[in-house]
Amino acid sequence: MYLLGNGRLVTRDVHCPFLENGCVAIEGNLIAEVGGTQALRAKYPDAPFMDARGGVIMPGFINAHNHIYSAFARGLTIRGNNPTNFLEVLDQQWWTIDRHLLLKDSKASADATYLDCIENGVTTVFDHHASYGEIAGSLFALAESAKQFGVRTNLCYEISDRDGAEKMRAAVKENVDFIRYAQQDDTDMIKGMMGMHAPFTLSNETLEYCAAEKPEGAGYHIHVAEGIDDLYDSLTKYNKRLMFRLHDMGILGEKTICGHCIYINEAEMDLLRSTDTMVVHNPESNMGNAVGCPPVLKMFEKGILIGLGTDGYTNDMLESYKVANILHKHNACKPNVAWGEIPAMLFDHNRHMAARFFEKPVGVLAAGAYADVIVLDYVPLTPMTAQNVNSHLLFGCNGHNVVTTIINGVVRMKDRELVDIDKEAVLAHCREEAADLWQRINAGR
Repeated sequence: MYLLGNGRLVTRDVHCPFLENGCVAIEGNLIAEVGGTQALRAKYPDAPFMDARGGVIMPGFINAHNHIYSAFARGLTIRGNNPTNFLEVLDQQWWTIDRHLLLKDSKASADATYLDCIENGVTTVFDHHASYGEIAGSLFALAESAKQFGVRTNLCYEISDRDGAEKMRAAVKENVDFIRYAQQDDTDMIKGMMGMHAPFTLSNETLEYCAAEKPEGAGYHIHVAEGIDDLYDSLTKYNKRLMFRLHDMGILGEKTICGHCIYINEAEMDLLRSTDTMVVHNPESNMGNAVGCPPVLKMFEKGILIGLGTDGYTNDMLESYKVANILHKHNACKPNVAWGEIPAMLFDHNRHMAARFFEKPVGVLAAGAYADVIVLDYVPLTPMTAQNVNSHLLFGCNGHNVVTTIINGVVRMKDRELVDIDKEAVLAHCREEAADLWQRINAGR
């Protein structure tokens, strides 16, 4: 056992949400007890003590929708790439990148992403992968990196018809193989889902094939209505809106995550709620791709379990929190909205989503939860209470305020120094792999 204390403790536990000078007792990979620093030090006098030095102690962040394979897009210029709409963004940039990704690129991208997650206090990642340059083994490469860096993760592969039936079937097989592998893993650190690209790249025959092949108990992770063309495709080909098409194909349900959901109507929202399907909002990506603002506040009002993700745009969840807060005020032209909904999505809904996959709680500091804990170097300028914690995080912090990251009871970063990770070596290797990938992408263009 060891103690982490002498900090402003934000638990996300309704029974004890905030302690001015709080402490967490960690036994193995679980939280044994939460309480005042003096009380726990007196109760466990022989336990080693980690000093938060007055910073904020809180649960690690959960990213409910990420794209590890986007890591090497940073600074990339693809010759001839000048998209004017979302379909061109997909074809000219993302599909061009993923068609060149080999296993070594996927592994290096994961190394870079999980390292960045640790430095930004992200302890659980739901990732949606694509690497049509080399499909077989790609999720296993990501899982190898997740284990190496000790980040809790839920992985899937993006099934699509866009590159033909053979690769579609290979993508399904990668999901199936990995799901079965994850189901046999007893660490509760690795999970698998059946990943799908947007419905406009998936025929009904493919959806039926996915449903037939999906192992029992696994869920779906799918992009839906990210662009209006996805809606047009469904109306034109199937004479029904997207959610009704997915419902008719048996895709919706309590273990299904629908990313984006921008172009959905109220009836579709009611269908999401009645099927207990999860949704993930990705504000920066939506704004960057100019695809529109989803009806997040209406979905929240209807009781849909809607969480917050980044879509690969960043690994800093506080950054996405800030953007979402502003986006929905701007979209509604109301300065009094999004104060409660967005932090509830990040801090409450994301952990409730994770609870549908992981055996013990994450995203909360309470006895019996996994010991995924972070410390932020933040000493508030103004009084900090249980009622205004979220405002302090919104206006006073970003991911680089994180100085200590503990995942599954293991210290992965302390005082901004990564533990048992050679950051310079990892980044040097990533730069080599990125340069090689860029050269292959632009060869002959």
